[in-house]
Amino acid sequence: MQNLSAPAPFEADVDEKRAALSYVSEAFAEGCLDGLDGDCMAQAALFAAFQELVTTYGEEATARYAEGFPERIRGGAFTTTLHH
Repeated sequence: MQNLSAPAPFEADVDEKRAALSYVSEAFAEGCLDGLDGDCMAQAALFAAFQELVTTYGEEATARYAEGFPERIRGGAFTTTLHH
């Protein structure tokens, strides 16, 4: 089992992460175009992501990984628009 708290080398998998994000973004947009609510799509995407992380790393490692999200969210790590 891998440890989620140890960061993977960013440069080693940046292209793969970029491709994966593109696939997820396309699926999200397609669902919204089909009339699904964006909030519903976001919650389903989060559930699927955490389900995969738990399957891969286990509950405890995934919980430790998720502990950093409040600070990252508040710090703007997921913000794509400018705030004035």
